[in-house]
Amino acid sequence: MDSLINTSSTMLYTAFILYLVATLFFGATIKGKKEDSKAGISGKIGITITIIGFLAQIVYFITRWIASGHAPVSNLFEFMTFFGMGLVFAFIIIYFIYRLNILGLFALPIAIIVIAFASMFPTEIAPLVPSLQSHWLYIHVTTVSLGEAILSISFVAGLIYLIRQVDQSVSSKRTTWLEVILLSLFIFAGFSIISVAFNAAGYSAEFEYSFNGETVTTDYHLPPIAGPNKGELLTGDRMGALFEAPGWMKGVDAARKFNTLIWSVLTGLILYGLARLILRKRVGAAIQPFLKKAKPDMLDEISYRAVAIGFPVFTLGGLIFAAIWAQIAWDRFWGWDPKEVWALVTWFFYAAFLHLRLSRGWHGEKSAWLAAGGFAIIMFNLIAVNLLLAGLHSYA
Repeated sequence: MDSLINTSSTMLYTAFILYLVATLFFGATIKGKKEDSKAGISGKIGITITIIGFLAQIVYFITRWIASGHAPVSNLFEFMTFFGMGLVFAFIIIYFIYRLNILGLFALPIAIIVIAFASMFPTEIAPLVPSLQSHWLYIHVTTVSLGEAILSISFVAGLIYLIRQVDQSVSSKRTTWLEVILLSLFIFAGFSIISVAFNAAGYSAEFEYSFNGETVTTDYHLPPIAGPNKGELLTGDRMGALFEAPGWMKGVDAARKFNTLIWSVLTGLILYGLARLILRKRVGAAIQPFLKKAKPDMLDEISYRAVAIGFPVFTLGGLIFAAIWAQIAWDRFWGWDPKEVWALVTWFFYAAFLHLRLSRGWHGEKSAWLAAGGFAIIMFNLIAVNLLLAGLHSYA
């Protein structure tokens, strides 16, 4: 058992490193004369290393499945690592259709951040709670994750399109919103960086507080900016909370999750500020010159194709399979649980995307902005809903 767990962890770490290396090789392709993998050795090496990393992550998935006795998609760590794997898989498929190296330069860093984000959650293997002891665990969670991963490739292509096409010579609403998108990625990366730093330092602070009439404890792995409402610090050698979390945050560990969100935003803002200080211009404006070789029409097509493929997969996993499992587990097809609500919001958004694209001719930049909005909804569902809102899916 221990050897399988160690092998699983090693394979995930190996995949992480390989994706980093592959990103560097894809980055080298932007200096070539052509955006064609056949014309650049760096592109070939990049996709080869990506595939090796993906295979390593498959080994991680299989060994963890064997060690746990169930598909490793039952908690946030397992779900997010599978989501990262699905994102890489979707990129590999799209890459071999369009042979666009620049896609790897953006898709792989997002997958890397997702995997790093996953590692911040408890990685221990635990028995499944009763409602998860079903074969629908594998069917529902894997399909919804794969659907969201494919939809995320639409965002990657859309982001490249926007950075390339938005006029950076003047400040406008378009440049502002593009910077907001890039800032959100800095915040996402900030969470991973700050969490890794404090975990490596072994930081821990324990709080005691009352929840549903019971006294419970929670362990902070980041210094407590926001402590539990009416909580007491048990770790005497740690700093106390600067303020208490609002009383309406009633979920288990809600204050700790809120504290994590605060740290993520602060770290992301600092990273973005440093980038602006070093570049002395908007981040989008600094990146734009390197994307001139990318063909806008191809990026637009990739963004649309990713939605055309990912939407039906998400529909199956996020709505149909989810409703069937909900009926089996909770004796109702639908409730107003936060996860269910945001899955429906996601579905309606991408349905509107396809309608506007096919019926109203929303191509090019309009479609790219929609792709960015869809990814924001997916990330809100995966991060904010999981970290801040309590519900039937809180165990996930």
